[in-house]
Amino acid sequence: MTELPHIRPDRMVSVRDVFGIDTDLQVPAFSETEDHVPDIDPAYRFNQDVTLALLAGFSRDRRVMVQGLHGTGKSTHIEQVAARLNWPCVRVNLDGHISRLDLVGKDAVVLRDGQQVTEFQEGIVPWALQRPVALIFDEYDAGRPDVMFVIQRLLERDGKFTLMDQNRVLKPHPFFRLFATANTVGLGNLSGLYHGAQRLNHAQIDRWNIFASLNYLPRDEEVAIVQARVPHFADDRGKKLIESMVTVADLTRKGFTAGDLSTLMSPRTVITWAENAEIFRDAAVAFRLSFLNKCDEAERSIVAEYFQRCFDRELEESYALGAGAGAAIP
Repeated sequence: MTELPHIRPDRMVSVRDVFGIDTDLQVPAFSETEDHVPDIDPAYRFNQDVTLALLAGFSRDRRVMVQGLHGTGKSTHIEQVAARLNWPCVRVNLDGHISRLDLVGKDAVVLRDGQQVTEFQEGIVPWALQRPVALIFDEYDAGRPDVMFVIQRLLERDGKFTLMDQNRVLKPHPFFRLFATANTVGLGNLSGLYHGAQRLNHAQIDRWNIFASLNYLPRDEEVAIVQARVPHFADDRGKKLIESMVTVADLTRKGFTAGDLSTLMSPRTVITWAENAEIFRDAAVAFRLSFLNKCDEAERSIVAEYFQRCFDRELEESYALGAGAGAAIP
């Protein structure tokens, strides 16, 4: 791709063939790739409902927000759909350092023909708006109020965006798409797990067309994902080890729900644990370094009990992994 603003989807792809979902739906896609297209992760597993919601966003220009607990792969899910459609994609993390000027643009001093001149430099919003780009706002519920009101302009039905400093009104490219990820859907930090999450203006939340929920996967799927990420444990013995890890993670999630723990293991943490187990050749050492040490000291005995229950040995015991993946299984 060269002139990105002039590129349009030039083919239709079968959702059944590309995503393995039993439907006759077809969605537009690009034949060629481009620098902004995410790399395809062949090991990624799609959630059917979330995938269909995102495909509606790409094909019908619906604004889709994906909500879920941390570590579930919300942003990655959007990127992997875009990757298979060859759709350019840009992520913006709405942390406290992102300002209105970052999104809209600002005047900057540049060198032209040996002279310093002041020139308006577009921010990420007007840049993406004029191109066939999927713009993803990460951590949507952590955005500052001034930033959120900039985004609200994009959420109007016609999607036109006014650059007041330039006296220009930008019309969205026909294949500009807008997505967001959030932990709380604008309800604030009710659980205490997401410090910094804001209560959002419900008039703005109401402007999103589709809300998809992506939470932790069924046990067998989570085991398969961890094995795909850490091929060292891809054999049957490795699967038994990963199953024990996922069982520990599930116990932490139940403990969090019951109020026994103030933190929990996400699928991302399980993958990190498996990767560290390969490095240290010891599941217990890897568990301490991957999860236990970031738990509240008063809760570590509970977490250690979960480990003992699933691995049939005390967490303090050193049990080195051998050359085979299954050597860690007592």
